[in-house]
Amino acid sequence: MSAWLPVAPCTPRDCAHHEGAARAALPAAALLFAGCALTLLGVLCVPAVLLLRPSHRDRLTRRWAYAVVRAFGVRIRITGSPAGRARPASGELVVANHVSWLDIPLVAAVFPARMVAKSEIRNWPLLGPVAALGGTLFIERDRLRSLPHAVKALAGALASGSRVAVFPQASTWCGRDGGGRFRPAAFQAAIDAGAAVRPVRISYRTTGTNAAGAAAFVGDDPLVASLWRVVTAAGLTAEIRVLPPVPADAGPDRRALARTVQSTLANDRANLPAASVHH
Repeated sequence: MSAWLPVAPCTPRDCAHHEGAARAALPAAALLFAGCALTLLGVLCVPAVLLLRPSHRDRLTRRWAYAVVRAFGVRIRITGSPAGRARPASGELVVANHVSWLDIPLVAAVFPARMVAKSEIRNWPLLGPVAALGGTLFIERDRLRSLPHAVKALAGALASGSRVAVFPQASTWCGRDGGGRFRPAAFQAAIDAGAAVRPVRISYRTTGTNAAGAAAFVGDDPLVASLWRVVTAAGLTAEIRVLPPVPADAGPDRRALARTVQSTLANDRANLPAASVHH
């Protein structure tokens, strides 16, 4: 991995652990099977879904993504600006903090969009070809010289009217203290395309506590271990808060725009009542 890439200090040992009530093994296994089966069903249906009209495709994608998260036993709470869920007339860059693999279907449950993913996913069995078919924008994260090409591709997608979702922290963080800073590359694409930036804040909590280490997927945590931690965590709730769009000209350059959007999310989190702040 390139030295210029961000690395979160979060580790499975320190951050990824469940606090609170736990499900028994049998119902947890049933949830794991249901979640994986529904995910696979969605993957197999991608070619057919792409034939639908955009409005129908978005509606079906939102319902499927919502069902996937619920199938893994996670409750969902959507707050903020519901009007922002409609497909925009022009391109829109959706940016969110990154905590877990759950973030991807959670964002899709509100904003069906072309995702930005690392290039390695293109070569994954089954999921790679389907992701490419679904319009995923692949970037080579470990090659700095490929960054201008990635920004150009992202700007082109936005300029064509697409909604694109990205996690600008470029790594998963457990959610404490807001995580790492937003990398500015995607914001340059929004500036080049004149596309608004839609901030969304993702948080997780469990019954009786604000700690949600069950959802955190950080460091070298195996996916299987993370999946099992999620389905055994009783009372796990995922919240996605939709904030008003930030215009591309809200800052003089990409770094200023990235700071503005990240500050918007941080301020929104800080202004919540203490009992509502989730880690």
